[in-house]
Amino acid sequence: MGFQRSALAVALSLATLTAVAQTPAATAAPEAMDPNVVRVMISPDKETTLAAPMNGRIKTLNLTLGSTFPQGRTLATFDCSENDARAKIAAAELKAARETYEAKVRLQGLQAAGDVEVNLAAAAVDRTVGQVELAQVQNAQCAVVAPFAGRVAKIFVRQYQGVNIGTPLAEIISNGPLKIRLNAPSRWLKALKVGTPFEVAVDETGVTYAAKVSALGARVDVSAQTIEIEGQFTAVHPGLLAGMSGTARFAGLK
Repeated sequence: MGFQRSALAVALSLATLTAVAQTPAATAAPEAMDPNVVRVMISPDKETTLAAPMNGRIKTLNLTLGSTFPQGRTLATFDCSENDARAKIAAAELKAARETYEAKVRLQGLQAAGDVEVNLAAAAVDRTVGQVELAQVQNAQCAVVAPFAGRVAKIFVRQYQGVNIGTPLAEIISNGPLKIRLNAPSRWLKALKVGTPFEVAVDETGVTYAAKVSALGARVDVSAQTIEIEGQFTAVHPGLLAGMSGTARFAGLK
């Protein structure tokens, strides 16, 4: 009786192994089953991290997560009381230097001042002009202006916070059309060109969108035998966001 039970257990195990071996890999990723499918990432047309242009305390911060802004809007300002005082000092020194130079020129006309004195007075004017220009440049850094129209993707600081020059303030992305970035097998180069159509199935939305190749990379990755490709959607889809991912399928490529 024990021998019969053992034989039955062995037979069931063999049957199970045979069934598993004959079952198709239904759970395999689509890109692993279809050689014409590759992973893609959706990215903004422009993106950058705004950094503090100076050491100081943030006076105003006109940023909220996800908010939109036009190009040229002031996104943050710094407390520039010290810079303002330096600018006033530089302006006063320039005024004094110019008056001194004009007086030396008049004295030179009366033969009461030599060329050296006049030249030194002129050099003092040039020096103070440079100080005024430097103060203007420093004051311009008191405001962080949006380089393009876009949205706030991430904020790293808070209002009234003290920061050092180069400290990341916020990450912003453009409002322009989204890019599709992917690494395609380099063997596709013989068939790919700008304008080649393909489809993108986005994981987050579960929808497939029409797209086309907009740019081909200039170098093949030797180790991976791939080339970077950029694409764009053929229509505007408000539901898509930068950072989403999915798969791209190119029909007819091998």
